[in-house]
Amino acid sequence: MTAQRTLFTNATLITVDPTLGQIEGGDVLVEGRTILEVGVGIEADDCEVIDATGCVVMPGFVDSHRHLWQAVIRHIGSDWTHGQYLTGVHLGLSGDFRPEDTYAGNLLGAVEALDSGITTLLDWSHNIDTPDHADAAVEGLMASGMRAVFAHGGGATMWNLPSVVPHTRDALRIRDQYFSSDDALVTMAFALRGPQFSVPEVALEDWKLVEELGTRVTVHNGDGEWGKSRPVAWMRDHGMLDERVTHVHCSSLAADELKMMADAGCTASVSADVEAQMGLGWPATGKLLDAGIRPSLSVDVCVSNGGDMFNAMKSTIAIQRALDNAAEATPGEQDGLRLSCQDVIEFATIEGARALGLDHLIGSLTPGKEADIVMIRADTLGMAPLNNPTGALVYSGHPGLVDTVMVRGEVVKRAGRLVRGDVADIQRRAVESRDYLFKAALARPTTADAVTGGSWIPGILKVKR
Repeated sequence: MTAQRTLFTNATLITVDPTLGQIEGGDVLVEGRTILEVGVGIEADDCEVIDATGCVVMPGFVDSHRHLWQAVIRHIGSDWTHGQYLTGVHLGLSGDFRPEDTYAGNLLGAVEALDSGITTLLDWSHNIDTPDHADAAVEGLMASGMRAVFAHGGGATMWNLPSVVPHTRDALRIRDQYFSSDDALVTMAFALRGPQFSVPEVALEDWKLVEELGTRVTVHNGDGEWGKSRPVAWMRDHGMLDERVTHVHCSSLAADELKMMADAGCTASVSADVEAQMGLGWPATGKLLDAGIRPSLSVDVCVSNGGDMFNAMKSTIAIQRALDNAAEATPGEQDGLRLSCQDVIEFATIEGARALGLDHLIGSLTPGKEADIVMIRADTLGMAPLNNPTGALVYSGHPGLVDTVMVRGEVVKRAGRLVRGDVADIQRRAVESRDYLFKAALARPTTADAVTGGSWIPGILKVKR
C-alpha cells in the first residue's frame, strides 16, 4: 500500500533547520508520517496539494510543561496570586475531580493546544490521586490525536508541602499498560517534586522510582521563595542532575545552580506569562542564556493564563527585552538586541522538542523527521504585507490564524477547522465537569473563605441558571 503524500506549496517556510533557514516560495513534501523533501519547485505525483500561498509553514509548536487537567476550570484564577491559586486549586478544587473530570480536562486542553498549532505537549499531570484518575488522564491525551508526553505527577495527597508522601508506584503500572512502545504518539515521563516540594528522604525515594521507570524527568525548581532553597545544588549533590532532567521555571535559582544544570546537560522550561502573572520571579530566559542553556517555552496553567504558544513567545521576548533595557545605563540605546524573534520561535519548537527528548523526531522542517507541521495565514490585515515573517509570528500571530495542523503526517485541522474529534461533545463534557466541580466548591464555604473571603468564585457562578 502506497503511503499518503501531501505537498505544501509556495509558502514562506520557517524551517528552524540551521542548514535550510527561511525559504520564500518554498514547498514541503510529506510521505506517510515523514518529511521527504523541503525546497523550492518540488514536483510530486499522486499527492494532495495544499496551496500555502500567503501562509507561513513551520514545525508545530512544542509546549514543554502544562497542567492539562485544569482546562475545565480555565481562567478562574486570572485575578489570583500564586498563594490563592495553591489554596483554591490544590487545597480545594483538585480534590473534587472525578476520573471523568480529569478525562474532560485533558481532552479539552489537548484539543485546544492542537487548534492553536501546538502539535506536541508535555502534560505535567499532578492530580491523579487514584489509578482511575491516571487512566482517565492518559486516555484523554490519547483521544486527542496530538503527540504528547504524559508526565506522571501523582495526586493531591502528594502536594501537602513539604510532602512526606512518596510518589505512588502506580506509575509503574501506567508505564507497563500504556507505554510499552517508544514509537507511540503518546509517551511517558516522570514529574518529580524534588527537594523544593518534598522532604529529603522522599525526594531520594522518588529518584529511585525514576531509575526504575527509566523515563525522562521534569521538575519544578526556582519558582518563588521556595526556589531560593538551592534545590538544584541539592539534586547535584545527590546524583540527580543529568541530561534527562528538565527544570521548570528557574526564576529564583542562583547563578551557580544554572551553571550546574548546564554542566550536567539539563534542559529548562520557561513559563514567562505565568511567572509574571503569579509572581514566581522574573522569567529566567536571560539568565539561562548566560549559563549556556537555550530554554524551551511552556503555558503552565490555563487557570489564569491563555493556552497558546503565540502568547508565550510574546511574553517571553517582551519581558526579557524589558529586563535587558532596564539593565542599560541608557535604555534603548544599546547596540542591538540579544534576543531575537527567531530565538523565541526556536524556543517554542526545537528547544521544546529537545526538552522532551524528541528533537531527533520533531521541532524542525528537516527531511527525515516526522511531519508535525502548522500552516499559519499571513494574508490578513494584521499580517500582510509579510515584511518580517518571524517578527509577524511573534508579535501579531494568534490561534485564529492557524489554518492547517498536521501531526505525524495526519491533517488534524484543515481550513481553520479541526477535522478530528467531536468539538461540540468535548465542550459539552467540559461544561458538565465545570458545573459539577463548582457546585462542589460552593458547598465548602470555609474553603472559599480561606482564599480571599470567597472572592475567588468566578462571576459565572453567581449567575442564576
